[in-house]
Amino acid sequence: MDWQAIVQHIESATRQPFKLLKAQPLSGGDINAAYRLQAENVSFFVKLNTPERLAMFEAEAAGLQALAHTQAIRVPKFIVCGQTTDHAFLVLEYIDLHNLNSRSEQLLGQQLAQLHRHKQAYFGWHRNNTIGSTIQINGRYHDWITFWQEQRLGHQLTLAAAKGYGGRLQTLGEKLRTNLKPLFSGYQPQPALVHGDLWGGNVAADEQGNPVIYDPACYFGDRETDLAMTGLFGGFSPAFYQAYQAVYPLDPGYTRRKTLYNLYHILNHLNLFGPSYLHQAENMLDKLLADL
Repeated sequence: MDWQAIVQHIESATRQPFKLLKAQPLSGGDINAAYRLQAENVSFFVKLNTPERLAMFEAEAAGLQALAHTQAIRVPKFIVCGQTTDHAFLVLEYIDLHNLNSRSEQLLGQQLAQLHRHKQAYFGWHRNNTIGSTIQINGRYHDWITFWQEQRLGHQLTLAAAKGYGGRLQTLGEKLRTNLKPLFSGYQPQPALVHGDLWGGNVAADEQGNPVIYDPACYFGDRETDLAMTGLFGGFSPAFYQAYQAVYPLDPGYTRRKTLYNLYHILNHLNLFGPSYLHQAENMLDKLLADL
């Protein structure tokens, strides 16, 4: 790997010389290659992918900047993104990440609640982005149920059909998609800035124990979507939920909608990783339809 082109981009963005001493590969990502670029007194975190993936990195950079602008919770600072002959790249501040402890879990709950108080007038975002490597459509809607029907469930079901997942999944999915209103009885979601991909692998603590969130798939949506995903793959303690509820209590109907919001991610996993997620998706659909 010839790092010189990326080093030049870093120097141009930071207006500081950067003498690369070491490029250390990092583990943890399914989609991108990741490295720590080290100089004598500073390091940067770099993601690499194929050149056609530049838009994915540009959208991630926009999400990180939107989250940073709220000053609610720490995210890695965006440095630069671009293309070389062989790669698209994203360069971020390097943060030495650690596991969350009880204090950082509590702070995470409080700070996420503050993030969710940042609102705008419509659901969606100013651009599309990605959830994993799947395009996430973020059209502008004033009605949340229609947004979720079309931009989230409908989009994933269409992708699933194109991959050959028809039959029961599509029958149940369409039945649910056109009958969401009962799940929102007495509840009117507000367009809150959400991280969009908030599972345990996208959260850590810095050296001071302050929470850090990264790899966002931001848009303005129901804040319950973020809370739901924290429970999908584990990794969040009761202290996190208690702290969130103390700052910004959830509507009692959240427990019914949680499965709806996580269905989106399971359908996405089905589309990305294959049929091992099909049974789980169908079970979630059965549960939701029985609850209507």
